[in-house]
Amino acid sequence: MEKFALIVAGGSGTRMGAEIPKQFIPVCGKPILMHTLEQFYNYDSSMQLVLVLPSNQFAVWEKLCRENNFQLTHQLVAGGNTRFQSVKNGLDTLPENGIVFIHDGVRPLVSQQTIANCEETTLAKGNALPVMPVVESLRELTPEASKHTDRSRFRLVQTPQTFKLDLIKKAFKQEESPLFTDDASVCESMGETIKLVEGNPENIKITRPFDLKIAEFLLPSICGK
Repeated sequence: MEKFALIVAGGSGTRMGAEIPKQFIPVCGKPILMHTLEQFYNYDSSMQLVLVLPSNQFAVWEKLCRENNFQLTHQLVAGGNTRFQSVKNGLDTLPENGIVFIHDGVRPLVSQQTIANCEETTLAKGNALPVMPVVESLRELTPEASKHTDRSRFRLVQTPQTFKLDLIKKAFKQEESPLFTDDASVCESMGETIKLVEGNPENIKITRPFDLKIAEFLLPSICGK
């Protein structure tokens, strides 16, 4: 079965306080986004890589690829105004059969084991959502104040959210809804049961300067491979 990594990167860098989009910020000698693509290539070099970027970032990305001698074969697809539209644009370039790993471009620390967990469960059950348990205490806001919430009932969601292609392409034919907070919620709206698999705690989404420090600390072990 063919495998595709659909990497979605549309960040502007506003919360990072950066002058360039966060996916282009260099860490360990090259942009974050290059590390992310390499994680999927390193997992399976036959996997087809599809990168969804805002069209006005294509020239910057191509320049960075030349400057960094980045030669991994990948297809560029123009993103939309929302994540839903960007993912849909990417899915529209893919065939009806196979599996697709839909992944945030600024999650370069996804482990090989997490990707493997997603593939195994998707092949067996149609989809897979990597999650981690909540380790902090939670409080729910109420109109009056707040109240304790049982954290054991909740999980933190990661990517790659992984699906058989015929299933997720059908799901993305729906009209976009504010209730669609991620790809799994789009699939779930058709009545599908989402299958949870174990993610990895390092698999953070790099959004703020503190996240960048974590990546700077952890990525050298990946760069050295």
